[in-house]
Amino acid sequence: MSEEETIIEQWDRVKVPAAPELSEVQLKIRETALLVLDIQKQNCNKDRRPRCIKTLYKIQMLLEKSRKSEMPVIFTLTSAASKADMRREVLPTREETIIKASVDKFYETNLEEILKEKQIKTIIMVGTSAHGAVLHTATGAVARGFEVIVPVDGISSTYPYEEQYTVWHLLNSPGTRKKVILTKADMIQFI
Repeated sequence: MSEEETIIEQWDRVKVPAAPELSEVQLKIRETALLVLDIQKQNCNKDRRPRCIKTLYKIQMLLEKSRKSEMPVIFTLTSAASKADMRREVLPTREETIIKASVDKFYETNLEEILKEKQIKTIIMVGTSAHGAVLHTATGAVARGFEVIVPVDGISSTYPYEEQYTVWHLLNSPGTRKKVILTKADMIQFI
């Protein structure tokens, strides 16, 4: 048996970790921002990523709560997208910021400056490409000193495994462990 075959056999015996515990969170409105990542027609649709469609209601709920509280809301788009590509369910208001970036929304953008100018300490992060934008932007946020809240019902990927991996990584990676809190949209309260 070759070394490659042995590795593949081992993959077949990998056990799935238990689902993580989700936490109720109370967040200070003036120190928190909502970051909505890459909810676009091209990547959030019934053909390419139907799991994203299922998160839209929870994201809308957080948007409504955030806007009522006058909490900052920032949207991101992939590098090739424009505002016209955004899904109508989560369109920004005129006052809300849109940032175009690759996978890490902090990399080569002014996102950190915007958040620090508003004295933000905590970011609620929702969006699609959990294994891309969510994972890498959350890691970038923690590296810059922000606390990150991830409502698991507000993130999506093409396959459940990608979402599961993202959540596991955020909870277990040396860079993000103890800096990311997992929750659900209806478990977030603003104070």
